[in-house]
Amino acid sequence: MSRPDSPRMRKVNELLREVIAEAVGDLKDPGLGFITITGVDTAPDLRNAFVYYSVLGTDEEVAESAAALKRATPRIQSVAGHQIRMKYTPKLAFRIDPSIGEGLKIDRLLHELEEPRENDGAD
Repeated sequence: MSRPDSPRMRKVNELLREVIAEAVGDLKDPGLGFITITGVDTAPDLRNAFVYYSVLGTDEEVAESAAALKRATPRIQSVAGHQIRMKYTPKLAFRIDPSIGEGLKIDRLLHELEEPRENDGAD
C-alpha cells in the first residue's frame, strides 16, 4: 500500500486534478459559478478521492455551484474513468477548499494590523 505523500500518489492526484478541472470546465450547468479545482486527495487504495475546489461569488453562488457539482459528479467520474487508466476509478466527493478562505482571513488580519502603524506615522 502506498503512502499518500509518495511520488506515485502525488502523480495520481495531479493527473486526476487536471482531468477533473477540464471536465468541470466543459460542463454547461447554469448553476456552476467560477470554479477552480485546487487539489485532489486520493485514498491509497484508489477507491475514493476528495476533490477540493474554490468558488468566487456570494454564499448563494457557492451553494448553487456545490449543488451543480453534486449533480455532475457521476459524469465527471465517468470522464475521469475513460481518460485515466487505473485499476479503479475513484468515487469522487467534492469539498470546498478551506485554505483559500483561511488565506484571505489571514491577509485581512495582517492588513488590519498594518493600518494602526500607518495612522501613527501620519501625525
